[in-house]
Amino acid sequence: MDRIILASASPRRKQLLEWAEILFDLIPSDSEERISPGLKIAEVPGFLAKQKADMVQQKLSNGKIVLAADTVVVLNDQILGKPADRTDAIRMLTLLSGQIHEVMTGVAITNAKKEVLFTETTRVRFHVLTPAQIEHYVDRYQPYDKAGAYAIQEWIGVTGIHSIDGDFYNVMGLPVSRVIQELKRF
Repeated sequence: MDRIILASASPRRKQLLEWAEILFDLIPSDSEERISPGLKIAEVPGFLAKQKADMVQQKLSNGKIVLAADTVVVLNDQILGKPADRTDAIRMLTLLSGQIHEVMTGVAITNAKKEVLFTETTRVRFHVLTPAQIEHYVDRYQPYDKAGAYAIQEWIGVTGIHSIDGDFYNVMGLPVSRVIQELKRF
């Protein structure tokens, strides 16, 4: 497989591609994550991923494949984005405690001639978390750059998640297995 461009600053997406032994160069997208009014929640991650891919694709003239992704956490038809601060992170985790939510990752794979867009959804169920557990996690791990204020591969995932239905790596930020299949077809 030819070297691709990863349009992301996410260390988790970088790590996942490295684990999958996909050769890539990093060109993070500087697109603002603006959601168009009227989009359905299920359309948001794909829309944002396409924005990122398009921004990086405009900088290229070599026709390379660009891979971009965006992950959102959805609880009761509400998107929980990245927390603004400690209070917001605690609020989000308190909402997720004892609940089932969805993690949706939109993926855009593009070059100058073609694009593939898809969204992968994984359902995650948290145990009931105590305020002390939530505060410990937020203070120790500072999940301010993570949708829904958590990372499944950190302490909260190991101790606080009851079950998942779907792709574990999707919750980390990239459904790698599906990405590989789409890249093969691309």
